[in-house]
Amino acid sequence: MPHPPQRSSHHHRAPRPPSSSASASGSTSTAQRPAQRPPPQHHAQQQQQARPSAPSSIPDTGLGLTAQEIQTLRQHQQAAHNQARSSAGSQASSQGRLLLDPASLNLLARHFDQVLQSISGRLEQLDRAMAAATETQHTRVRSALQAADDTLARLRLIEEQSEELENEFAKIGRLREIVRSYRARVAEMERRLG
Repeated sequence: MPHPPQRSSHHHRAPRPPSSSASASGSTSTAQRPAQRPPPQHHAQQQQQARPSAPSSIPDTGLGLTAQEIQTLRQHQQAAHNQARSSAGSQASSQGRLLLDPASLNLLARHFDQVLQSISGRLEQLDRAMAAATETQHTRVRSALQAADDTLARLRLIEEQSEELENEFAKIGRLREIVRSYRARVAEMERRLG
């Protein structure tokens, strides 16, 4: 007896649609996936491009200085660069600007240190000269006071001597008058007796 024909196991099945849970998990994994970071070098370049560069100079009129102080700053900036044989300071000073690069600032700071040291030395010299002049004046004053005291002492001595001589003059004058009186009397008696 013949066997009935068997069904082939290789028949085609319709594909199943993706379940809602799988779809949700797929979308969730896609949403939670972190964004790719740019390479460190590229990030540093972006920061460097975004960061504003420091100015090379600024107007010296914006430093809150007086007109005299601004003029002094320009003169010393120019002098500092002239000593270093640099024309940058002259150009900046003529344009009314203060150079902000480290080399210029260090140069100007050293120049101001030298100027302050020179002024301090000059002040010390003036202080010593003033002290010497004051001591000389005090010596002269003491000498003048001593001379004045000596002069007053001599004047007092002369006054005392003058008083003594005046008293002696008056005393001798009285004695002379007495002698004259007796001489006149004696002469009168001699005439009578003669």
